[in-house]
Amino acid sequence: MLAILDYKAGNQTSVRRALEHLGIPCAITADPATLERAHGIIFPGVGAAGQAMRALHPTGLDVLLRECVKRGQPLLGICLGCQILLDRSEENDTTTLGIVPGLCRRFEDNMREEDGTPAPIPHMGWNSLKATAPCPLLAGVAPTAEFYFVHSYYVEPDPTFVIATTTYGKEFCSVYGRDGLWATQFHPEKSGRPGLTILRNFYDYCEARHAQ
Repeated sequence: MLAILDYKAGNQTSVRRALEHLGIPCAITADPATLERAHGIIFPGVGAAGQAMRALHPTGLDVLLRECVKRGQPLLGICLGCQILLDRSEENDTTTLGIVPGLCRRFEDNMREEDGTPAPIPHMGWNSLKATAPCPLLAGVAPTAEFYFVHSYYVEPDPTFVIATTTYGKEFCSVYGRDGLWATQFHPEKSGRPGLTILRNFYDYCEARHAQ
């Protein structure tokens, strides 16, 4: 079973629907015991970094997430969940979880696409990935596949964690992590078949890890 972390940051329901479409058992929960028993945790989110940390800290979910990752429980961060796995976010000048070294920065104003047209902020729409490192999460995903993004901030993790990049006004990291700990800036649950493939890959990894 996959646990979808409930920390009042939105987007849990769309993740659950995508997993249910795939026939993957899941639950939206903030219960520590349920989270610890899960074969893997999905850490979604839509909102602001400061608001999210104010929800996580008083409940102890920030400490729980660090402990789960430390003992090797698989985790997938999505969008805001991707951003606040890092040390700090420029959004609300927020100290974040510090699970992966790095910063979350705001896109610069007046960015341009490669053809010279304006690149408005927030970045909203479909874009492809350029893989820079092998990753089981991307198995079976075509190089031409596109994913759905909605964000005004982008992540700068330690370069050793970068798995894929995307270009919108500038090249930025869109997938990062290491074995069993991954994060995507885009929304796989809103990205059609390629996104569902990523969610299936994460579940398959979790089940294989649990069976060891």
